[in-house]
Amino acid sequence: MNRINPNKLQYSKWTAAHPCNREKHFLVTAVNRDLADCVQSCILEAVHSRRETEIDWRELKNDARWRIGWR
Repeated sequence: MNRINPNKLQYSKWTAAHPCNREKHFLVTAVNRDLADCVQSCILEAVHSRRETEIDWRELKNDARWRIGWR
């Protein structure tokens, strides 16, 4: 399980364990918070295609799907 500090999530780099559409490296470009300032989701931008995807930030904890940094 990847350990993530939600306050340091923005501009963090991630590598997909199983690339899809030649998209392997991602950057967190935005973090969405609720009224209580709790992180709800984040927006990942693919480095190769610049396509953006919104995901639940807790999905990044899954080792089988995501790795911290660009590898």
